[in-house]
Formats: sequence, structure tokens, C-alpha cells
Amino acid sequence: MAKKQTHYVCQECGADYAKWMGQCLQCHAWNSIVEFREARLPPAASSAAQRGGRSGYAGTISQLQRLDDIQIEDQARVPSGSSELDRVLGGGFVPGSVILLGGSPGAGKSTLLLQTAARLAGDHSVLYVTGEESVQQIALRARRLKLPTDSLQVMSQTDVDEIARTIETEGPRIAIIDSIQVMSQQDLSSAPGSVAQVRECAAVLTRLAKSSGTILILVGHVTKDGSLAGPKVLEHIIDASILLESSDDSRYRTLRANKNRFGAVNELGVFAMLDAGLKDVKNPSALFLSREEEPASGSIVTPVWEGSRPLLVELQVLVDDSGSGAARRLALGYDVQRLSLLLAVLSRHGGLSLADQDVFLNVVGGIRILETAADLAVLAGLVSSYRNRPVPVQTAIFGEIGLSGEIRPVVSGEERALEAAKHGFTRIILPKANMPRRSPEGVECVPVRKVAELLELI
Repeated sequence: MAKKQTHYVCQECGADYAKWMGQCLQCHAWNSIVEFREARLPPAASSAAQRGGRSGYAGTISQLQRLDDIQIEDQARVPSGSSELDRVLGGGFVPGSVILLGGSPGAGKSTLLLQTAARLAGDHSVLYVTGEESVQQIALRARRLKLPTDSLQVMSQTDVDEIARTIETEGPRIAIIDSIQVMSQQDLSSAPGSVAQVRECAAVLTRLAKSSGTILILVGHVTKDGSLAGPKVLEHIIDASILLESSDDSRYRTLRANKNRFGAVNELGVFAMLDAGLKDVKNPSALFLSREEEPASGSIVTPVWEGSRPLLVELQVLVDDSGSGAARRLALGYDVQRLSLLLAVLSRHGGLSLADQDVFLNVVGGIRILETAADLAVLAGLVSSYRNRPVPVQTAIFGEIGLSGEIRPVVSGEERALEAAKHGFTRIILPKANMPRRSPEGVECVPVRKVAELLELI
């Protein structure tokens, strides 16, 4: 009989301990550590595995090789049928890869995967495993979305060992598990969704995918703060982690890659939720630029870089007298610490102090700006709102600001300028080092080097 080794695992962060503790030392959560018993291989099976044998779903241990002796074979990716999903994945699905798709309830995870599975089932064998819904519910959703269902195989199961046997028997090219939090393994006494169950179920399915070349897609739940549940457990197992985001009052969805071993991270895909399901948004810049014809103070357009393409977004800044003793700083879609830094630069090098003013910043469309290229636009919005002087609608601004008041260049400056020109902007304020050799036709590029030069322009 196989011996069992006892661990104590935190349900919140996945930290492993040799004995039970009341508080986790990693995430400081109380009463989150539970007992987890792991089966240990008997000596005969352990020695067989060391000699290169197979045990369960584990692959064969390879021999020692030199790196330059390894033959590299280009694996053809499998297109998903969605240009936005392929962009986030880096060009399509890689055979043998494990992808984790997360999102809040109602974001459209199951809809996106059902559409993808139905499209691919005509050319590839696809298995859709649901643990949260019945097969009748899946069929009703497919009928409502008017999807082809004659080639798609579905299965309602939560036992991961039974799912693994089905994958080994049927040999599908693509397997979708919806969701990993409801899967369980009979050898473990913990409840489905616990750290122990999620880790072991994901490990079993991952080993099977690597050995068989099956593309494995796992659906994951998110926590209250919007991050994937159990990230410490799954982040080292999976090959790609993508998150489907949505706001409560928006019919648009954004898909972002947080980890991708086969492509660029922070790629952004945009979808529109319609009656027929999720539809690709081919031109997201036009989507986020539904501005008023009359210019408004504090409204600035800036081109940000998302993955491998520029994206035009609108910033709205409101500066108002503080009604209390302490001025408030609030930013939605932007780092509030970065906003405080820009306010200090404006006071020191621009001669404009907003210490007694409330400052509110909003990125229109629910986009999150994760780069520093929007510094110049934020500073222009602050001055525009405070002075009540609108910036012309046809003006776009980008650039990074240093602590000494200098305007620093950003990556892909020429591509940002071209994206702004493509959408009808006739004036672009940008760092001097990003000045293109030849300005786009009909566009005036205005270079700036210091914060004082920007204040003179606006």
C-alpha cells in the first residue's frame, strides 16, 4: 500500500507547512490552513519511475542531453476562429499547452469557450466537460447562440480521474474543463475548490495534456479583488493565464493575458456581448473614443500601448476645491501613486500647486493604463481642468515625465502617432525624442522637452 504524507496547506495562498498553524505566515489569513494528505509512491513504483518508467499520468523521464543537440520542431498553432482571442494567445492554441481562463460570474467565459469549441469541432475533435451545468443547459445555450453542435462532444463530470480516462480513450485535440474549482479527486478528503483539490486536479490534467499533446483549457473563478482564485497553486503549472474582464454597466468585454509562455503578455482583446454571443471588436480605438463634439476641460486623448498594438483612450480629469481639510485623490484605471507623483512634479517644475484641490481621474471605457506613456496626458488634463481651458478635440498627447520635469521618450512613439492620425487627430504633442522623421500627412507634431513647454502649449 502507498504511504500517505501529511501537509498543511493554506486555502488562500497555497503556502505549505509541516504542522498546523492558526495564521498563515505568507498571506496572514486566519484559520485558512487545512490538512492535506498526499499519497506517496511505494519503493517499487518509485524506483521504476527513476528508471524512466511510467506511473499514472506522469511522462517518461528524459535522458541527459546538451542543449544544442536538441532538435526543435515548429509546432503549428491551432487558430481559434476569433482574431481577438488569437491575438491574446499569441497566434492560436499550441498543442500540449494548458490555458487558464478566469473571469467574474457573468463575464462570458462559458459563452466564449462554447463558441470557440463549436467553431473548432468541425475540423478537430473537441471535448467540452462541464461540472457546473448539465448537458441540457449547454445544449440550450448553443441553440440560443445558433452554434453548430453536430460535431461537439460534451460531458457532465466532476471526477478528474474519470475525465482523464475519457481523454485518454477518446484522444480529443482540445479539451475544455469548466471549471477546475468544481473538480475533485477521490483520493483526497478535502472539499472541491480547496487548494489541495485544485492543485492535484490541475496537475493530473496537465501531465495528461503534456504527454498526449491535447490542448487543455481550464476555467477558473476569481476572488473578490478580481484576481484568479488560487493563483499560487496554478501559476507554475499552466502555460498561459488570461482574464476576461467586464464592468457591471458595459456590454463590452476585455481579454488580457497575464502570463503566456508562447506569446506576449498584457495583450488586450476586445469583445462585444450581443444576443448571438461575443463578437470581436476590430477597431477598439474607435470604441473608446465616443467623445462629444464640443471640447470639455480635463478631457484628453492619449495613445497607450497594449501588447503589440496602440490603443487610443480618453482620460477625464476633474480638479475642484476641496470641501474638507484634506484633499482627495481618486483614480479609476490609473495608478493613484503615479497621480500623486505627477502632482508633485507639476508643483515643483510647473509652478502650479493643487494641494488644496480634490483631484479625480477616470479612464473611459474601463481600460486600465499600466504604462508611464500617459503621464503627459494626465498632466495636461490636470492643468486643463484647473484653468477651465479645454484642449482642442483634434489633439492627442503622450509622453513620460521625469522627476526633474523633463519629458522622456516612450517605446513605439511613431506607431502611436500613426494611430492617432488614422482616427482624425491633426495635432499630436509628444516628446522631442519621439519626433517622427516625417509627420503623417495633415498632422502637426509638436515636440516638448520640459513641463514648462507643455504648460505654454495648453
